[in-house]
Amino acid sequence: MVLAIVFAFVAGLITAVSPCVLPVLPIVLGGGVVDRRRRPSAIIAGLASCFLVSILFAAWVLGKLGLPNDLLRNISIGLLFALALTLIVPRVGVLVERPLSRLSRGPSSDLGGGFLLGCALGFVFVPCGGPAIGFVTASAATSDFGSKTIAVALAYTVGVSLVLLAIAIGGRRVSKGLRMGVERLRTVFGVVLAGAALALVFNLDVKLQTRLPNWTNFLQNHTEASASGKDAFKRGTNLTERTPARTPAAAGSLPDFGPAPNFAGIDGWLNSRPLTIGKLRGKVVLIDFWTYSCINCLRTLPHVEAWDRTYRKDGLVIVGVHTPEFAFESVPSNVRAAVKRLGVRYPVALDNRYGTWTAYGNQYWPAKYLIDRQGNVRYAHFGEGSYGVTEQNIRRLLGETPGAPASSRLADLTPTELLTPESYLGSERLARYAGSPLHEGKVGDYTFPATLGQNQLAYAGRLQLDPQRIVAVQDARLRLRFHAQRVFLVLGGKGTVQVLVNGAPKRTVRVTQDRLYTLVDRTRTQDALLELRFSPGVEAYAFTFG
Repeated sequence: MVLAIVFAFVAGLITAVSPCVLPVLPIVLGGGVVDRRRRPSAIIAGLASCFLVSILFAAWVLGKLGLPNDLLRNISIGLLFALALTLIVPRVGVLVERPLSRLSRGPSSDLGGGFLLGCALGFVFVPCGGPAIGFVTASAATSDFGSKTIAVALAYTVGVSLVLLAIAIGGRRVSKGLRMGVERLRTVFGVVLAGAALALVFNLDVKLQTRLPNWTNFLQNHTEASASGKDAFKRGTNLTERTPARTPAAAGSLPDFGPAPNFAGIDGWLNSRPLTIGKLRGKVVLIDFWTYSCINCLRTLPHVEAWDRTYRKDGLVIVGVHTPEFAFESVPSNVRAAVKRLGVRYPVALDNRYGTWTAYGNQYWPAKYLIDRQGNVRYAHFGEGSYGVTEQNIRRLLGETPGAPASSRLADLTPTELLTPESYLGSERLARYAGSPLHEGKVGDYTFPATLGQNQLAYAGRLQLDPQRIVAVQDARLRLRFHAQRVFLVLGGKGTVQVLVNGAPKRTVRVTQDRLYTLVDRTRTQDALLELRFSPGVEAYAFTFG
């Protein structure tokens, strides 16, 4: 439990500097324009108190009282508008502050201003979904208010609050330097406050966040989203762990994690009549666990929607299992409006009671599970990224010919001779490797061997070896002796890859997104030595050949 608390605290610190904080950042930063000694601390105290209540008890309390789950969020947005009015129109502010001042013990208290503003922010602040916040909200949704859940929630809230408090104090110090214009600053802050509330009403905050890169991904991947972090926040065993993988029927095929659980505890369906895994037998099914205010989920949505448009006619059925993080996300009308706004056309199951989430032993938003035509789970991916790998596996289960991007209209390119088999580069499924010793799960230095046999590969330079990929660090290179006409590689990140065949430069591939890239395209099959030279930050997942 100690490790979980530490990771939760660090996750809170990271969240407070991530894109998720943008909707509340202008309000926190501008909170110091009113010259009251305790205003910054009052704002953050209110935010922390109400955020903690929101993630732990809001859904449970509202359910017991029979009140709408989005009531607190709507009240908070209304409160932001009211507070904005008190700043823009000073007379209104005086009238409002008189009764509130009676609640405090002395004139220096800021119960009626900063704390109230913080409370409003606490109920509208939606952090990026990570293992820490996922553990808390999943536990709260199933009424599992154990000591670990409460301790993790507290640690996460403290981490967020410390950074936001520093921002609020900074805003106050800036405003002191502009003391001559404090009344004007109050008006400006009132307008900002009203604008922020309006953005929440029309979901403009979400649109802004999805268009920005998540600059804290690296920190998250090495803290709460690391292997140790995920273990610390486990509530159960994931389907891909508790079901022993059966031996693949052929080299390079996907593992089989056994029968997919049926949809359980679903409160309703959007875009579809109720579905079951049994009814979907004969189809390839992609289960996507998501929630409509999760920024990480929304960044993956364009890819999921593209797969639906491209492969629905070929037998792919995508089911979005909407499992809420926060109380307001469990209101069917809110989800329905979000589905319409986001252009989601595939079936969406409302998993408000976490029935299907629990059946899969899921831990994260977003999470994707790929199910074959026999109803067995064959692949899973957690978080953002690896879109090219996921699409490649969709094509494989549909019986598509691998070897080119799905957007292309291809003739049948199935090779009629024995080619180099599909080659994965991550430690999890690395085969035919013939280089220097591997450094699994960390950055290491590699050197090429003197020679490579047919279909063998090796690394050189400095790179990181992850379970599903390699990541270039410095002077990272790869050699592969292949037999094929075409060579394709799933790449991610951003940068360039120089392609050499038999020592001669052939092309430079510019990597701009996670997808399948063409490296070699010759008129006939050949035996050759491929060398790739990666710029730092480029990710490589798997080769296919044609």
